[in-house]
Amino acid sequence: MKSKSFLSAHPVIKQLLVMLAISVGILIVAFIAIHFVSRHGREYELPDLIGQNVDDVEAHNVLGLHCVILDSIYREGQEGGLIITQDPKPASIVKKGRKVYVTVTAYMPNDAIVPNIIGGFSLKDAISQLDGVGLRGGRLTFVENRELNYVDKITYRGMEIKAGQKLTHGAMVDLVVGLGNDPNRAVGVVPFVIGKKSDKARKEILSRSFNVGQEHFDGVSDRYSAVVYKQEPSYTGVSQYAYGTSVELWYCDADEQQAKKMVSDFKVDSSQIIQEETIEWGIEDADFESEGW
Repeated sequence: MKSKSFLSAHPVIKQLLVMLAISVGILIVAFIAIHFVSRHGREYELPDLIGQNVDDVEAHNVLGLHCVILDSIYREGQEGGLIITQDPKPASIVKKGRKVYVTVTAYMPNDAIVPNIIGGFSLKDAISQLDGVGLRGGRLTFVENRELNYVDKITYRGMEIKAGQKLTHGAMVDLVVGLGNDPNRAVGVVPFVIGKKSDKARKEILSRSFNVGQEHFDGVSDRYSAVVYKQEPSYTGVSQYAYGTSVELWYCDADEQQAKKMVSDFKVDSSQIIQEETIEWGIEDADFESEGW
């Protein structure tokens, strides 16, 4: 009775108590809702989505995953919409309804603008710029001039092309490169590309002033995900070859762990290695982080 009389005599305090009770109730409901919305304690292993159609994944996955397309890359001979890379990676622990950031194959090729890589640009920089705009380095032809390893000319299907021209995304362009005044200086060590995918191996070989020779894909299910298991000339760390020498490559199907094992299992005569750590060129964490390693 006294309590009722007190609250009746102090309506402001009564209203504050009512508001406090309502606030506590709201907080309890909010915590319960957050518990169910976040599915606290209910986590699942993310499946491997690579190679699946992004629309099919969106429509039929049991985890309610939402695919966010970050980029699309045209691959000749492959249907559009296939997932090339995913983040988080397969086997990551996620909750239902998770967003997965993916790169997919494009339905139609985009245009690529030929960059300005003639005169003053080293071959390594030129290959990097071509890759950056979606073009691929093709055949290297070396000619005598004063600048060793600098690009003199760009050709496409035998025709000279200029910076600013449009080509199909993924087109392969050939480069005419300076040999310098002393051909005896135009030699180098063949890079180690065991465990690398085709595009990575090609970029590495061309950047070192060598050509990519015949590529063998016998028994390979997917050329874009296959990795190099053999190269000729083989890597020794010291053996030098003339610029423009062709490096022949053999590929096989392999996942990330198998590719790493290829690198660790690679055997060379240590007496012929200047620095044994250079064998790490074959495969780096950075390669795995981009474009599905």
